[in-house]
Amino acid sequence: MYADTTDISSTNSRTSAVSAPRVLIAAGGTGGHVFPAIAIADALKELNPDTEILFVGTRSRMEWEAVPRAGYLIKSIWISGFQRSLTPQNLLFPLKLIVSLFQSLFILRRFRPDIVISCGGFAAGPVGWIAAKLGLPLVLQEQNSYPGVTNRLLAKHAFVIFTAFEAAAQHLPEGKVTLTGNPLRSSLTQMDRPRALKVFNFSSALPVLLVLGGSGGARVLNEAVEKHLEAFHNHLKLQIIWQCGQRYFEGLSQKIETASYPNLRLLEFIDDMPAAYASADLAVSRAGAATCSELMLTGTPAVLVPSPNVAGDHQTQNAQAMTDQGAAVLLEDHRAAEELFVITENLISDSRKLDEMKQAARRLAKPEASQVIAKEILKYPKQTT
Repeated sequence: MYADTTDISSTNSRTSAVSAPRVLIAAGGTGGHVFPAIAIADALKELNPDTEILFVGTRSRMEWEAVPRAGYLIKSIWISGFQRSLTPQNLLFPLKLIVSLFQSLFILRRFRPDIVISCGGFAAGPVGWIAAKLGLPLVLQEQNSYPGVTNRLLAKHAFVIFTAFEAAAQHLPEGKVTLTGNPLRSSLTQMDRPRALKVFNFSSALPVLLVLGGSGGARVLNEAVEKHLEAFHNHLKLQIIWQCGQRYFEGLSQKIETASYPNLRLLEFIDDMPAAYASADLAVSRAGAATCSELMLTGTPAVLVPSPNVAGDHQTQNAQAMTDQGAAVLLEDHRAAEELFVITENLISDSRKLDEMKQAARRLAKPEASQVIAKEILKYPKQTT
């Protein structure tokens, strides 16, 4: 495949006189890890177009398609996540880890990066650990208020750790943390509403509800929206962009007669997120760090339904931070099915409230995060190899 077979050895044939910093970025698993990594890569290329960038991830997760689509090369390692419950897949984990460490060593030796960036996810673990053992500068970018396990394990080896939430610092080595906000794609704010509505074939006369379950989808959100779909579509007259996730798409497509809901766009994944945000009057979403940062940047009022099944309950902390500042409404997971319609109805009918939430979200945004991180990374000297 294009993403894995492109020869990267040619980058090593360049003479040392060429000022082309080489940056390896390890990230994977979910959009919360992958899209901030791509945003950093974009900022690096914007600051220095000669920067040579290589991603490392896994073939089985979204980075394998998202990274090449963004225009970057990616190499794979065999690692996968360790399941919390007893599963047959866990029996392979020690072998996968050993193989992934050797694969990481091979990739690092061949690409010879000047700096290695971990944006989290299990793919970043072996790469970051080997990079530290080779003495390569290691930088972490942590999206959540409670750091993920990979970045917590790598933290002691890192030169600097860029964070998005102040609360993350208490879980990381003192003196290494720099609060920057989450790096986001600049394209998120480069779409106007009229063009965005055309992308979804929507009218400007009706409000738009955007439902985001994250890259994997969210069962509770899907059940809540399905329960109230008739009322959302026919009573509130909403135009609905519903990102339900790949694992739920087929089942929902079979149950819902989409022809009966002409203003519904049921999608397993949203390719054009700038258009989705620019269209939305209100979002209903999980409270992953990357999504919260995107909601702030785009000024999108939101009903946030934190997932209770995450480390350190960090999604609740993310949602509470936005709610406290008036940018969102926090709705507990176990109450979503019963209360989502009433909350949505109250908000969508109150244009003044929505405008206040929009302004509050924008005040929380840190739009320069990608550029700040990229500038710091490019300060590191090139390796003399």
